[in-house]
Amino acid sequence: MTTYLWNPPAVQSLPVRGKAERLPINRLFFVGRNYHAHAVEMGKPVDKSVERPFYFTKAPQTLTASGATVAYPPETRNFHFEMELVVAIGAPGFRVKAEDAHQIIYGYAAGLDMTRRDLQLVARDKGRPWDLGKDVEQSSVCSEIVPMPGVVIEQGEITLAVNGVTRQQSNVDKLIWNIREIIADLSLFYHLQPGDLIYTGTPEGVGAVLSGDHITGHVAGVGEVVLQVGAAE
Repeated sequence: MTTYLWNPPAVQSLPVRGKAERLPINRLFFVGRNYHAHAVEMGKPVDKSVERPFYFTKAPQTLTASGATVAYPPETRNFHFEMELVVAIGAPGFRVKAEDAHQIIYGYAAGLDMTRRDLQLVARDKGRPWDLGKDVEQSSVCSEIVPMPGVVIEQGEITLAVNGVTRQQSNVDKLIWNIREIIADLSLFYHLQPGDLIYTGTPEGVGAVLSGDHITGHVAGVGEVVLQVGAAE
């Protein structure tokens, strides 16, 4: 029996609609600039004819269940929301063909990629990694997982409101790289595993929140994610 100097971190997991068992989380992948209008508002338009998707990761320990209250994070004055459709992988996949991508999908969720935007942009403009801007404690917010084995979502409204005021509103059919293309491309770099989550990108309208703000996001056919922004530590 292996013993440790202190207790190892608990397994991160999410509830699954209609099931008593929880879905254990393996890795968190995020697709950058995957809606044209958002890429433009970030000052980095995307030309799909000559570019491939790009990704960043966050530690599984950043995962936060919908409904939580999170502290306004330290060392930022520009804490942004990004509403996303999340794909939950349910089977191993490596070098998956786009036409076979549905075979490794377990289900979907509604998610938030909360970001220290000021730190991200400083890092981006200096050619540095985005970790301090993106890999933020309690920043990978996710709803319950909705089982949809083998289903590829190709369209559906995606929205976000802050204090009841709509801030993001688009449709999943506006993804630059669709779900099949994302899985096919990402699986060239990684052996995808059950429990991997892929945040597929955010539409235009991202913006800052303050302590006390209430965020609600919705993906048609999937569900809602909720977050309360607490006081700064």
